[in-house]
Amino acid sequence: MRRSRTSTSPGSGRCRAGATGPPSTRGRSPRSRRARSRSRRPRSCARARSTRTRSRRTTCSTRCSTPTSRTPRAAPSCSRAGSTLPSWTRCSRSSTAPSGSAGSTRSVPRSPRSRSAATVGCRSRRVGASREPTHPHTPRDPEHGPGAAPMTDTTKRVRVHHLREAKQRGEKLTMLTAYDAPTARIFDEAGIDMLLVGDSIGNTMLGHATTIPVTVDELIPAVRAVSRSAHRALVVADFPFGSYETGPAQALATGVRFLKEAGAHAVKLEGGRRIAAQVRALTDAGIPVVGHLGFTPQSENTLGGKRVQGRGTQAAEALSADALALQEAGAVAVVLEMVPSDVAARITEILRIPTIGIGAGSDVDGQVLVWLDMAGMGDWSPKFAKQYAQIGRILGEAARAYADDVRAGTFPDAEHSFLT
Repeated sequence: MRRSRTSTSPGSGRCRAGATGPPSTRGRSPRSRRARSRSRRPRSCARARSTRTRSRRTTCSTRCSTPTSRTPRAAPSCSRAGSTLPSWTRCSRSSTAPSGSAGSTRSVPRSPRSRSAATVGCRSRRVGASREPTHPHTPRDPEHGPGAAPMTDTTKRVRVHHLREAKQRGEKLTMLTAYDAPTARIFDEAGIDMLLVGDSIGNTMLGHATTIPVTVDELIPAVRAVSRSAHRALVVADFPFGSYETGPAQALATGVRFLKEAGAHAVKLEGGRRIAAQVRALTDAGIPVVGHLGFTPQSENTLGGKRVQGRGTQAAEALSADALALQEAGAVAVVLEMVPSDVAARITEILRIPTIGIGAGSDVDGQVLVWLDMAGMGDWSPKFAKQYAQIGRILGEAARAYADDVRAGTFPDAEHSFLT
């Protein structure tokens, strides 16, 4: 028996028994409902979807026109008033909704020669574009290439490779001793390349006659103060007598303390071939080493006092052999103290690492002085030290003027007092 179908017009509210769903979809086949759903979509998006399936080289714009260039343009949003589509819609070959949006991810195959609209505005390095650094503190050096600027033109931390590069450029290095935060800050701001926290603290600050009584525990607070205050200079900690002589293990333990507890960047040892094993052990552990040859204050009793070293052919050859041994062991620089200028020049010529002179003439790669000798803190200074100021006399005059004002009752006055 043939069942009769009941036709119901949209919106009439009448339906056959058992029918479910909204009035707009009752009585229609699934195919007709899909067609109806497609017809309600925005025209531009519907055509964009169909054109994407037909051609990979067609993108959607306002009128769904084919682009004339290989780089597609970002089309305007396809949303309309009352549309249920997400407001973020980009008509590209591969559209992905941003994180947190309600849109879904739809990936469509894309030509390898084309770029998505998301990358059109991205800057990329042009072919042949320069990769040279343009940091203002590392200007181009026409002779040694980009970044090889003189050390006085950089505010970066001085490293051991800068010392070697300065020697290659023929640029002189500067080093001063420092034992506390105020002097370290002043010298660092003045552009001094290296600050040596030497065992000379014993006979300059601690009241000892020589450097021999100084201990590691006395030097660590001084090294810590200097390293905290110097933001550019390379801070070198001096190994005091008795902290490395027994062998590589003792030297390594001392070096670790100076770097871990005090923040030093390098260490200095006195001696040549006899301490090559210690230098090698420190270098292998990643601790830069500065050697010290010529007059070595810790050996003052053996050398017979403060005497020039390296005079005569045999002594000069022995000094050169010591310098080469330190270089081969991994030292990054060598201090030459109280050495004839011609011998120091010869050693400087045969070494690849810089030489730092103190009483060794001018034909070396750098100079170091005890800052109290350089600043004129005392009445006497060594022959090789030039006094660039009379800080001792200035401090004495200031102290006497202060004492006179206090005794006369003129200090403090109203300017230097607090009022209610």
